[in-house]
Amino acid sequence: MLRPILTLTTDFGLSDHYVGTMKGVILGICRQAQIVDISHEVAPFEITEGAYLIAQAYRYFPKKTVHVVVVDPGVGSARRPILMEAAGQYFVAPDNGVLSMVYSHEKHKVRLIANQRYFRKPVSGTFHGRDIFAPVAAHMALGARPSSVGKLIEDYLRPAFEQPARSGKRTWNGQILKIDRFGNIVTNFRISEFPDLERRNFTLGIGPYQITVMARHYAECGPGELFAIAGSSGYVEVSVHQGSAAKHIGCVAGAGVELTVW
Repeated sequence: MLRPILTLTTDFGLSDHYVGTMKGVILGICRQAQIVDISHEVAPFEITEGAYLIAQAYRYFPKKTVHVVVVDPGVGSARRPILMEAAGQYFVAPDNGVLSMVYSHEKHKVRLIANQRYFRKPVSGTFHGRDIFAPVAAHMALGARPSSVGKLIEDYLRPAFEQPARSGKRTWNGQILKIDRFGNIVTNFRISEFPDLERRNFTLGIGPYQITVMARHYAECGPGELFAIAGSSGYVEVSVHQGSAAKHIGCVAGAGVELTVW
């Protein structure tokens, strides 16, 4: 029998016990689980960043993988826990939009996690990763039926932060989805929607900076020069050769970006 795969994506970091505790709960229920860390370095409370990371990673995992995504500033409030079925995989997360980029790419079904038989007792008001998400995910890995977790719902949150808004005939307003470890700025402008930037005149504005060069690879431009590039994620990114574009500009995830093409 193949060992079930569970992934973890959180904003917990690794300096505290939170991630290890979730793994302990999972292994206590599903001892044979293979646990894969996608990232625990999501910026605290940054739902957009968590959404981007899981959307980039899930498609490379086999069917029946169970993904646990805990970026949860509303923990303990009225926000709901949900189970999503998509691409032959399962996603366990809070209903706060952190799965919205998967919604937009895959046919999916969303269930309210309501069966407390799968919860760890007592349920803490501040650590649902340990008491709800981890144990539910472990039971799914063991073969629990999705219908046993809860009923299908349609009113789950679907924020539109992934889609730029057109603000003029040639202008779109977007935002920064992620700043990676190298300081590359990942925007929400999809390469597939702007496939000919390399051959067009354009400006990509972030704060006071206007980027007008589309490079084919990182070494094509000189040191210190800002340029746009088609990133492996499928989005337009802003980079500096052997430097941090984010530090150069002084921006953070969530900041606005304006693209003008003519």
